[in-house]
Order: sequence, then structure tokens, then C-alpha cells
Amino acid sequence: MIIGVRAGQSLREVAAQYGVSAPTVQYWVERAKGKRLDRVDFSDQPSVPHKVANRTSAEIERQALQLRRELKEQSDLGEFGAAAIHREMERRNLRPLPAVRTISYILQRYGALDYRVRQRNLPPPLGWYLPEVVAKLAELDQFDFVEGLVIKDGPEVEVLNVVSLHGGLVGAWPMTGCTAESARMAMIEHWRQWGLPDYAQFDNDTRFQGPHTQPDTIGTVIKFCLSLGVVPVFAPPREHGMQNAIEGFNGRWQAKVWARFHHDDLPALQAQSAKYITAYRKRQAGRMEQSPVRRPFPKRWKFNPSAKVRGQIILIRRTSDQGAVSVLGHQFEVAKHWIHRLVRCVVDIDAKVIRFYSLRRREPQQQPLLQEVIYSLPPRYVAD
Repeated sequence: MIIGVRAGQSLREVAAQYGVSAPTVQYWVERAKGKRLDRVDFSDQPSVPHKVANRTSAEIERQALQLRRELKEQSDLGEFGAAAIHREMERRNLRPLPAVRTISYILQRYGALDYRVRQRNLPPPLGWYLPEVVAKLAELDQFDFVEGLVIKDGPEVEVLNVVSLHGGLVGAWPMTGCTAESARMAMIEHWRQWGLPDYAQFDNDTRFQGPHTQPDTIGTVIKFCLSLGVVPVFAPPREHGMQNAIEGFNGRWQAKVWARFHHDDLPALQAQSAKYITAYRKRQAGRMEQSPVRRPFPKRWKFNPSAKVRGQIILIRRTSDQGAVSVLGHQFEVAKHWIHRLVRCVVDIDAKVIRFYSLRRREPQQQPLLQEVIYSLPPRYVAD
């Protein structure tokens, strides 16, 4: 390049010839200016200085690492972190005295740290505990109550909320004195308009599950779901994660409807809630279209609480320290090696068995059968 420029070529011509930029050619021409080519230093040199002005000296680094070893082996307190090293340097009057953060950087640079970085695992996919739901072959509606809301100078209000797992289809019914019957009426209204899901998930509220005082008792909401071919699913008590969708919507409803406006009475609250639900569904329209198809609500269906039931009930439970779980008031030993772990308990009413499947969030695709026990509901529920 230099020879070409000295021979009379322009910088741009030389740059095009060698496939470099014109400033690069100019840089090397200036560097060889006034010198014979055999006396020019063509080695590339970094622009940064050979030694950083504020770099900690090697002696201080050696002292910090040496003190860490001594404190780890000999300290009565057993402390040998950056703060402890700084205190020991100050006690020994070592100068210059580095800051605690500088000592931390030294330890980190030389890998002299004992803490373990927390490993964060990816969350499992939606509905991971139900194979058909996680494969997006079935839809699941989650229901939950919001309690403890009081209108000023008015009644105490409860809200039944619902959200579908894949489609994000929501609903909200503010009411007073919510019972199992009023919950069923709201569910009928919702499912008549939008169709039936394959699964309906609840917490362990007695209005959903039925009274817990006697074993082998199922509530009217369970019978209602089974009569429509919807599988009721009950989330594990005091567990996080499986109710995230509905709990998240509960929080949004309270922030955007309850706390945002002043409500004079229950009808005003219901009107404001209806506006929010309509707007929310409009925003979720695209997601709803891509969700699993919902079955049409039967036209001539009529709920009979005394009718015999059939189908399946699913309860997600965590085993005890003996590997047992409680299902419908009975203790079942699942597996002694599977303690304090989640299991999916499938009560198959028609087959008269309960199947227990192991669940692991880190390996949601692996759900082997652990145990199968004979079980049948009392004759008052099923036909002989």
C-alpha cells in the first residue's frame, strides 16, 4: 500500500486495490512517512496503555488471596470473605488498603469464591400436569373466588372469576353471599355462551369440592361438571404455580375494576365489571381463536343433583413423609420412595379405581403410573 501511494496512486485507488478503507491506507502511510520500508515497524499495536493506571497491584492481590487462605483455616469466626479480609488488612496496617469491593473483585477474578450461583430453571409449560392440556388438545377453565370486598355503606361482595388457560377467556360475577348454587349459575351462563371446556379447575373451597366433614363426599359443583362431561380438577392445597392464571386475573380485576373506581352499590360494580370483561375479551380475541375448540353446550340438558355420576375426578396432591396422599377423605399409600412430591390422582368412577401418577416440574413430560388402587364411590352417587 505504501509503495503504491509513493508511486503516485491516490489513497482511494490503493484502498480499492487491497480491499481496505482509505483511512487505513492513510494510517500506514503516515506511520512510514520519511522512513525506508525495511526500517518501518509494521506490527499492529493496541491503543490502550500497557498498564492500566488504576489496576490493583499484584502485591495487594497476593496479600488478599493469602489472607483469605489464612482466615479460612485459622479464623475463630470462620469468616473469610471480602469484609473479613479488609478488617484483617486494616488490623495489620497494610498499605495501601483496598476497598471491600476491590477485594471482592480480586476474589472473583481469581475464582476464590465459595458461593454457588442459584440455578434458575425454566417454568413448566401451561397445564403441564394434564397431558392433553399441555399438548393443547384440551382447554381448561380455572375458577376462583375473590373474597373480603366491602362496598362503603353497603354489603360485603364476593367475585367468582374464571380464565381459560390457553385462550385467556375471562369472566367475572360480583355477588353477595356466593354459594355453590350461585357458582353453578354463573358457570352455566359462561359455558352456554362460549362452550364447554374439557377440564374445570378449582381450589379446595367447600363450595367447589363439597363438605370435608365426611369421606366419600362430592359436592354439587363436581356433579354439575360430570353431568356435562367436564372433568373437575382440584389444585393442591397451599401450592403455588398451578393457580397462577386465575390468581393473576384476580389481581388484575381488583386493580382495574375494584380499586380504580368508586362503586355506590352492587349494580354499579357489576356494570363496571361487565365493561372491563368485554374490553378484556376483545383484546384477547386473537388468542381465543387459537385455543382448543370448546364443545357446544347441550340444548336439552338439565341438572339433576340426585342423578348418578360417571366420569373422572382429578386431584393434584403432595405426598406425606410416608409417601401417602389424602383423596376424598381416605389415606392411600402411593410410593415410599415418592415422598413430599406431587402426584396426579385420577378417580375413575366407571372403572372403580384411583390411579396415581408422579409429577415433576423439571420433567413435566415424564408422568409414570405409581400406583393403582381399587376404589368406588358410595351407592348414593353411582348405579350398582
